[in-house]
Amino acid sequence: MAEPELEAGGKKKSKMMLIIIVAVLVLGGGGAGAYFFLFAADDTVNTDNLDGAMPLAEIEQSSGTALYVGMPRPFQFNAPGVTRERLVQIEVQLMVRGPENEERAKRHIPMIEGTLLRVFSTANADDLVTEAGKTELRSKSTAQVRQVMNDLEKSPVVEEVLFTGFVIQ
Repeated sequence: MAEPELEAGGKKKSKMMLIIIVAVLVLGGGGAGAYFFLFAADDTVNTDNLDGAMPLAEIEQSSGTALYVGMPRPFQFNAPGVTRERLVQIEVQLMVRGPENEERAKRHIPMIEGTLLRVFSTANADDLVTEAGKTELRSKSTAQVRQVMNDLEKSPVVEEVLFTGFVIQ
């Protein structure tokens, strides 16, 4: 009588082990696929000047190391929309190349904040809900910040304005 119970227990263990192995393989394959899809190396740099930003080649790249300058606080503003007004909060970091540009960006943070607020104040809530609207706002922000830094430092200094947090209610 003990033998059938043992067989049933052994079958349950082997089925459970099989399920665990299949789950690990599926999750591992999915994770690897997501990694290669999301983080695939794209060595091409688009320097087309469609939004008025200065070409990347004009940024001083003394060491070529990407450094990130965080804004001291997130930007919060109301964005008007067709149906209703929405509250938006955006956390921003600036990507610069080299320690010299990092210091230049830090020195002009108040001016950069003012420029970003001016750009954000023109945003429409209906556009910010879409990915295309967020991308357009980011490219406008990059172009304006680079223009202001070029006027102040005779160099664009900032390579990219990055949205590290984006909440819309």
